[in-house]
Amino acid sequence: MHLFSVVLAVFFAVQPAQAAQAQSQTIENVDVRGNKIPTATIKNQLRTKRGDTFDQQTIERDVKALYAFQGGLFDDIAVLECLDTGQAHRFMAKAAIRAAENFRFFADKCAEARDGLNAPSEEHWNISTRVPIGPVGVITPWNTPFMLSTWKIAPALAAGCTVVHKPAEWSPVTADLLAKLAKQAGLPDGVLNTVHGMGEEAGKALTEHPAIKAIGFVGESSTGSAIMAQGAPTLKRVHFELGGKNPVIVFDDADLDRALDAVVFMIYSLNGERCTSSSRLLVQESIAGKFIERLTARVKALKVGHPLDPATEIGPLIHERHLAKVCSYFDVARKDGAIIAVGGKPHNGPGGGHYVQPTLVTSAHSKMRVAQEEVFGPFLTVIPFSDEMDAIEIANGVQYGLTGYVWTGDMGRALRVADALEAGMIWLNSENVRHLPTPFGGMKSSGIGRDGGDYSFDFYMETKHVSLARGTHKIQKLGI
Repeated sequence: MHLFSVVLAVFFAVQPAQAAQAQSQTIENVDVRGNKIPTATIKNQLRTKRGDTFDQQTIERDVKALYAFQGGLFDDIAVLECLDTGQAHRFMAKAAIRAAENFRFFADKCAEARDGLNAPSEEHWNISTRVPIGPVGVITPWNTPFMLSTWKIAPALAAGCTVVHKPAEWSPVTADLLAKLAKQAGLPDGVLNTVHGMGEEAGKALTEHPAIKAIGFVGESSTGSAIMAQGAPTLKRVHFELGGKNPVIVFDDADLDRALDAVVFMIYSLNGERCTSSSRLLVQESIAGKFIERLTARVKALKVGHPLDPATEIGPLIHERHLAKVCSYFDVARKDGAIIAVGGKPHNGPGGGHYVQPTLVTSAHSKMRVAQEEVFGPFLTVIPFSDEMDAIEIANGVQYGLTGYVWTGDMGRALRVADALEAGMIWLNSENVRHLPTPFGGMKSSGIGRDGGDYSFDFYMETKHVSLARGTHKIQKLGI
């Protein structure tokens, strides 16, 4: 973490009146520990003449330029992510490309940001449009931090908002790089601002400040609850992508080879440190024995090693505290009466990192803690089920509702189960394959709201109704 003070500068953008307000707008400076430091009034660095700065054409130009700058740095970004998080290079290389795609996608969407509806009535011409909500706070997590930061920041910029970004304290490196890329790409000063600090102090200063109109947060459910409480006095809009204990349901009529590939990938890739990981395997009893046998062999063959080794599939966990959390569930599983079929120990890997063996837990039932709580590591719990209704009951029997994965050859069953699952996103006969125009978000303790495509604009913008009278309707006369 860089021990330097940063300015939490906020500028109102897009509309001239808002820009003028920003002339005297001040947010307190904080240092890396969240301590308040003296500040002078922040002068607005955005010109206020209509069309000069941060109009729709400027937004599109700057976001496209940022995409171009990122595009030439894919491998540098991937290596920094590996060193900062411990994630394997094979995954971070793809995440760096996706980060650029996030900017490319929303650069193309800029022209549509203010689109609305035309709803004429007999006496009025009614239209709706969207305008930027104002300065927003973006608080991002430590797993795939660069990609997830762009996922939030790109649509906010495309919507015309200014952004204050508070990255996770465990993975600050690429957040600095993103701010520098934005500067090189020509983004005006004050549009994207990066603040390092502890969440309890720097993050809280952001979520409580009245000038921040909305908070986009990715992280733990308990932290989301705290942010909601902190933002309540100023009625902040919030979008949360939170935890998950996601089920992958494998029926006996599924393509078991493809299902097995997806089961392994969706829990052991990215060190299992992903909100959409399928950390509960629900497998039909009639095939459970053979499927678990094949799964066990695959988990034993996973390659744990240095994140920059091309052969590595699982790297070290990000922090010793997180390693301790993941390892604590080994004893939890045993006390619950489950069987650790593979793993269940720390791993002595190269470089002294926080390695853990990929772990497979069998003989579990849905009420066990390892079937209820988010471990957020390479840790899979297997639960057999009898029939369709049993699978749905087990899948829904947790506090989370982010994703669900269903494997079956019966498309009628696939649609029934998808409709019954309490989750915001369902993949049928597929692993998680993200398509940027589609909504991303969860139910229950897994989040509030959706983003992706126009759903992101709904969050970062206000919808405004404008009604123009034809001049022919009757107006009631009072006081005559």
